Amino acid sequence: MSTTFSPPLVAPGELAAVLRQQGYGVLDARSVSLLSGCPVDDLDALRPLWAELPTDQYLKDGGHYRRRRHSCFTVHDGQVTQVPHRAHWQPVEYNALHGGMQRLFEPMSPELLTPPVWNQLLLWLGGVCSGLKGVKPWFVEAHQFRIDTTDGIGRPTPEGAHRDGVDMVAVFLVNREGIKGGETRVFDADGPNGQRFILTEPWSVLLLDDSRVIHESTPIQPIQAGMQGGHRDTLVVTLRAAGFQADSR
Repeated sequence: MSTTFSPPLVAPGELAAVLRQQGYGVLDARSVSLLSGCPVDDLDALRPLWAELPTDQYLKDGGHYRRRRHSCFTVHDGQVTQVPHRAHWQPVEYNALHGGMQRLFEPMSPELLTPPVWNQLLLWLGGVCSGLKGVKPWFVEAHQFRIDTTDGIGRPTPEGAHRDGVDMVAVFLVNREGIKGGETRVFDADGPNGQRFILTEPWSVLLLDDSRVIHESTPIQPIQAGMQGGHRDTLVVTLRAAGFQADSR
């Protein structure tokens, strides 16, 4: 695994080729804005909404360090449609810790979903996914996460290195305050190669071809022992052509 603590940024015009070549790519906020048509100031206006997330009641490790909201959408024919609120479900093959559970989180707020940049962002991600996988309707799950240091340590991916069982994953860094750690690691699913780096810029994004790579984020800790209020906020968006993952029993 190579060590690159600065993100290996991709030029906007090279994103499609890099995703096809290595299965992942990282864009800075300026590139996200350019490609999606979302002004950075309009995206930044959404960041305070991460301070109002309810506690995740489903953590099986007994922790209290994760807060989240979750909503689902379809992206098809240039339209974004929010679907009726539904539980988040993953098979144990993709999430050994929380797989097989119907986890019903509070939905995302209208304050996040009403501004035009929300639909623009999802339409752009749908276009990236269609460029990579072929034009299809996309079933989209969006997750707001705040990982904090309430327990002294916070785990962005308590399930460890994993795939999500979807076609594409987008991990946007939204806020990062008063913490150390939170290193992103991306591995080839079928080989030894990988990279590690730390996302620090709000609205920078890691895009992943979920069939080809495994990813995780390392735990976070306060910059100084006993320091309160440290947190890492992300927006994770997954896109899947075969419908929403659901318990078929």
